[in-house]
Amino acid sequence: MDTNTIQLELTITEANMILAALGQQLYIKVADLIQKIQQQEASQLKSHQGNGLIANNETFKTAIADGQ
Repeated sequence: MDTNTIQLELTITEANMILAALGQQLYIKVADLIQKIQQQEASQLKSHQGNGLIANNETFKTAIADGQ
């Protein structure tokens, strides 16, 4: 397993587009990656909301609820 990491900055819409594309792949191949992206998104959005930086994240909530 690769232990090198990178950090990307994406809009919520861009992240949801990536998740939607991954959702078209075989579940067994992408499930862990989708979960990792969703966890990092949720953590970052929660932090930003606490600071008043994000007023509305309904798009993100919908994506998680839809499994995207």
